[in-house]
Amino acid sequence: MALSSALFSGISGLNTIGNAMQVIGDNIANVNTIGFKGSTFTFQDLLSQNISTMSGTAQVGRGSAMGDIYASYEQGSFESTGSTTDLAIGGAGFFVLRESTSETNYYTRAGNFRFNKDGFLVNPEGYVVQGWELDENGEDVGSIDDVVLDSFTSPPQATTNTEIIVNLDSDGTDNSVGANALSLAWDGTDPTPLGEAAYEYQTTLKVYDSLGSTHDVTIYFDKGAVNSTYEYIVTCNPAEDDRTVTVASHLGLLGRGLITFNTGSGVITDIDLTLDNGTATWPAAESTYSNGYFVFHPEFIGGNPMAVELDFGSRFDGASWVNGSLATTQFARPSTTTFQAANGYGAGDLQGVNVDVDGVITGSYSNGQLIPLFRVSLAKFQNNLGLLKEGGNLFKSTRDSGDAITNRPGTNGLGSIAPNSLEQSNVDMATEFVKMITTQRGYQANSKVITVTDAMLQELINLKR
Repeated sequence: MALSSALFSGISGLNTIGNAMQVIGDNIANVNTIGFKGSTFTFQDLLSQNISTMSGTAQVGRGSAMGDIYASYEQGSFESTGSTTDLAIGGAGFFVLRESTSETNYYTRAGNFRFNKDGFLVNPEGYVVQGWELDENGEDVGSIDDVVLDSFTSPPQATTNTEIIVNLDSDGTDNSVGANALSLAWDGTDPTPLGEAAYEYQTTLKVYDSLGSTHDVTIYFDKGAVNSTYEYIVTCNPAEDDRTVTVASHLGLLGRGLITFNTGSGVITDIDLTLDNGTATWPAAESTYSNGYFVFHPEFIGGNPMAVELDFGSRFDGASWVNGSLATTQFARPSTTTFQAANGYGAGDLQGVNVDVDGVITGSYSNGQLIPLFRVSLAKFQNNLGLLKEGGNLFKSTRDSGDAITNRPGTNGLGSIAPNSLEQSNVDMATEFVKMITTQRGYQANSKVITVTDAMLQELINLKR
């Protein structure tokens, strides 16, 4: 009885240590697997049996068994890569993936993702990364869903603001003598609507219509009848003016105005602007304000007038004009353009994507726009040890792990995203080799138990010859 029990104890040791060797072998086999989490094991003794001794009843163990095998979720080191869609998690959490043929979610630490031919962000097995779609302000829209690029173009944005900062020579010449003479000199039916002798200075900037086409808006300046003033007119190419006008000469003439400067300091004290409605009579009312600036209304697409702010660097606060740090001036030096800009842009093609530490995927377009597209979601569990390994670097939630808790990277205890990086396996080769040595010796020792017990049984059999 005792000898046979010793045999079975040795066998249990061999089986248990053999399983331990399998765990070690799996760890070493995955030492270069992206996002792999190595496993560790524990042993436990089997139920002991009672035997009689001189001092009463005692217990003798019946061998060993595998107590538990569980993954270690320690952070792996990061490897830098050249792909912007290679992502690693610094801290707790898992990427959320959906199986492409079902609604089942899986979880992984391996962030080697790519956009497939249909625009889905997927892992090598085709599982789709989950996240939130973002609006133009970078805010999450709705619940988590597939990360998919369904549009590879950036729509155009019409110009709504122009900024023109100039210095107008205080010693300039009044070339068009008389009230509103500069606007009267404009003739939109002439190939040269305004001759060079009719103005002191001009500056041109490009604006975009709602379809993304560019148009030149030119502002002409001429010294006013009063020494501290300058007349100006806002114009466009008459051939591109799609307004309905009753006076053909007004084609391309969008508005006229007068800038008044302080005689001592040369800074703006007042600005006027009257819009042209394409008739022989100019409107009596001045242009409306928007954010403290006058607004003019070019119409490059029939039936679609634009509303464009005209900013000379001075803003009307409801009572007076307040000059900014950079504003139009009237100093005794040649007229020149100090600064000019216009917002808006044409249509653009997607050239690439970037991911930041918050998991925001931003599209970079040929028109210079950076548009937030998606935010990658992360998930965590109450009990990581309860997750079920599914192969392919995937985990699945179980009753033991609890349901996934999804949130933005960097919030609610979740880690942040490291773009252009991949998390390496957390298997430590040195540790595994030490475990291998102790496991090998344990296996040898248990096999010795069996061979010695066999020799003892042979001696027992040899008692009767």
